[in-house]
Amino acid sequence: MENNLDTLVIALYVKIDDDAAGIARPPGRPAKLSHSELICLAVMQAMLGFTSEARWLRHVRAHLGHLFPFIPLQPGYNKRLRAALPQIKRHIRTLAADTDLWHDTVWIADSTPVECGRSRPTVQRSDLAGWASYGYCRSHSRWFWGLRLFLICTPAGMPISWALANPKLDEREVVAAMLEVEPELAADRPGLLLIADKGFRARWFDEELAGHGIELLRPAMRSEPPRPGEHLLKPVRQLIESVNGTLKGQLDLEQHGGRTLEGVAARVAQRILAMTAAIWHNHRTGQPVTRSLIAYDH
Repeated sequence: MENNLDTLVIALYVKIDDDAAGIARPPGRPAKLSHSELICLAVMQAMLGFTSEARWLRHVRAHLGHLFPFIPLQPGYNKRLRAALPQIKRHIRTLAADTDLWHDTVWIADSTPVECGRSRPTVQRSDLAGWASYGYCRSHSRWFWGLRLFLICTPAGMPISWALANPKLDEREVVAAMLEVEPELAADRPGLLLIADKGFRARWFDEELAGHGIELLRPAMRSEPPRPGEHLLKPVRQLIESVNGTLKGQLDLEQHGGRTLEGVAARVAQRILAMTAAIWHNHRTGQPVTRSLIAYDH
């Protein structure tokens, strides 16, 4: 099977359409752009690096008319995409669970900044005020105004769970809340190992994870003796950094352009779905590197 953007989109369309079979259609006139086509448009936009929706739709009209019989105007596309956030979350989970990677008993947890504004006037007028806030990025030694994306994934990069949160919140509290909301994720995987950095050190957090049957593997602090398995951490920790690199470098996470709570959430979910779709399709087609987007970004 060919491994290119057209085959991925067709496979994704069929998968979404099959999963929607049997679900009652909303009352009213059928939309000219089906939900499956909308999701495929959103994935292709992220894959091809179009951060402007208007420019993306012009490109679709000029070059991709063979895949989409009806192409909406930018306001309609934006409105449909924001309203589809719950379905996008469901599709991320459906694609992830459709691979062997979903059953991996090793998880990696980390967070990365999602900047939403830089100027003081933007911060004061933004609809995100109260949800977004100032936070510090240790990796780049800089302050930012926005949110943090918390991601729990497998070593192959397949997302297990994700959340957007105020950057002032404690990372441990956010991850603990994510596990509390969906306890069945850990319950289905006996002997689960969670790999995290030094910032997740806390006795209460260890106890919280133990209550879910999860063992925490993290680097030892200077005041601690070496922890079991610590020598294996460095290459594994690079994996989560490369996952964040995929989201930011290839899927333009930091150029999301969202200005409202719904807008930011939908655009972040759009990029996570695009990465999940690439991993899903690469896994199904037997590609050697499951998280590679090279075949789809042009």
